[in-house]
Amino acid sequence: MKIAYILNTYPQPSHSFIRREVQALERSGITVNRIAMRQADVPLVDPGDRREQERTDYVLAAGAGRLCFGALRRLLRHPGRVWRAMRTAQQLARASKVGHLRHIIYLTEAAYVADQVETAGVEHLHAHFGTNSTAVAMLASDLANVGYSFTVHGPEEFDAPHTLSLQTKIAKSDFAVAISSFGRSQLCRWAAFEHWDKLKIVHCGIEPARFADPAPLPEGPLRLAAIGRFVEQKGQMVLVQALSDLAQDCPDVQLTLIGDGEMRADLEAAIAEHGLQDMVTLTGWLSEADVRSELARCHALVMPSFAEGLPMVVMEAMAAARPVIATYIAGTPELVRPGETGWLVPAGDKAALAAAVRDAAATPRSRLEDMGQAGRDRVLQRHDCDQEVQKLAGHFQQAVAARGNPH
Repeated sequence: MKIAYILNTYPQPSHSFIRREVQALERSGITVNRIAMRQADVPLVDPGDRREQERTDYVLAAGAGRLCFGALRRLLRHPGRVWRAMRTAQQLARASKVGHLRHIIYLTEAAYVADQVETAGVEHLHAHFGTNSTAVAMLASDLANVGYSFTVHGPEEFDAPHTLSLQTKIAKSDFAVAISSFGRSQLCRWAAFEHWDKLKIVHCGIEPARFADPAPLPEGPLRLAAIGRFVEQKGQMVLVQALSDLAQDCPDVQLTLIGDGEMRADLEAAIAEHGLQDMVTLTGWLSEADVRSELARCHALVMPSFAEGLPMVVMEAMAAARPVIATYIAGTPELVRPGETGWLVPAGDKAALAAAVRDAAATPRSRLEDMGQAGRDRVLQRHDCDQEVQKLAGHFQQAVAARGNPH
């Protein structure tokens, strides 16, 4: 079977789960064409991301002239399909905040995708995130007469279900994937009842072999790691404020902030304002190997997010046998169990977050080890990448079989 992944920006440092999924599909015998609208606008540190970049077909790199000519050629060859896709694009545009012109661009991009799909003999399209990548996949599905599906991660899709036309995207798809039970429940809010059977759960996965021999917890005072983009929804500012409250009674706690983003300057200013330079280290983006090294040097992961789907970094920390301090949001409670694998606190509550860090600092190392092992057992049982991809591959096969010969 040959499928195409339709993505907005790929690869990206914070989206390594897509790369793992694609590669696991290929290990299962499925051919995967990678088609993305654009390259990442940040340096790719990880060698795996750089290799994926070399294998990806970038739509916008074709140039406006080629894209417009391709759309015109498709109109002349398949006018019925193009008019059908145009009606779909107009429907999306009426609901969106970006208007008709942007959706004409999506349609032009979809024409390029349709050309690549037909040339390669692709049997099914799959997009990640229910945003413009799924819009392009849906339009390309109309143009190339192949089925499509998409994976919803959240929280962006759950913040704007109407303007993203989630109901339409689900209705026209062969199936839609949520990464947690919570995620599926949110899709049920926007899907018509007759389409609920299209809503599948496929967890994002980790590669157990990369965490085959977890490092023992380090000696000494509590060391924490927080991993993610520096944006409001990740809650790093609340974490800095919580550490400020802890500076007097837990001055030896160390925090490593791994990642980068638009809030870096704000975080650096807050760290300086609270005098936390000796407690907090910012590393920028790291390769996967370096992230694992940082996890090996810490006692626990802290994830103070306001909004999430189900964070990959929580899975990776648990696979590395590290307890997790996280917020009680979205799919996170499906994985993190208070008192068993870590701590859960209300999002945005700096006092509760500070209390959880204080509790972790006072917890004996042996107890932290037990919690880390319990978390490792849980995540390996639920989030093995190859096992989850087998579920996804089964959905692809059923969708292709139901449609018959797409061409």
